[in-house]
Amino acid sequence: MPPNPQLPLVGQVLLTLLVLIAAGYDIRFRRIPNWLVLAGLVVGLTSTGFALYFPLYLLRARGAGDVKLLAAAGSIAGPGDCLWLFLLTAILGGLVALILILLKGRAQKTLFNVAWILRDLIRLRAPWKSSEELDVNSPKALRLPHGVLIAVGTTALIGMAQLHRGL
Repeated sequence: MPPNPQLPLVGQVLLTLLVLIAAGYDIRFRRIPNWLVLAGLVVGLTSTGFALYFPLYLLRARGAGDVKLLAAAGSIAGPGDCLWLFLLTAILGGLVALILILLKGRAQKTLFNVAWILRDLIRLRAPWKSSEELDVNSPKALRLPHGVLIAVGTTALIGMAQLHRGL
């Protein structure tokens, strides 16, 4: 069943502003400011996004700003649309990551890292503790500005909401 976003127009505008400003900060400063995230959380009512990304933060697969941004965006979008936002961001982000991996010639290294992560998780160990490269905070990690990916996912969600309204 295709997504059926229920986000009202005012929410779409606020969500667009939130993620575009965050994406700009993430590109320029490689961080997402707390004041921006707090503004998003105050506007919204729920924090589904926090629950979705916090485990990734604990595994050091996401930065704190990414967790806070999805929490703020999810607060504005609402729980149901936040799940779609999470999925769209994951799918589109995965495609961008795949392109980056191929362009940088890191396919073999990435497959090795995925196996390493799975092995450590099965053994209930944090992968970043046994390989610095798997810590999003490490300069050795291959990183993407995830705020930009959340903005892309949000844009896709809002586009789907617009299409749904037009049908």
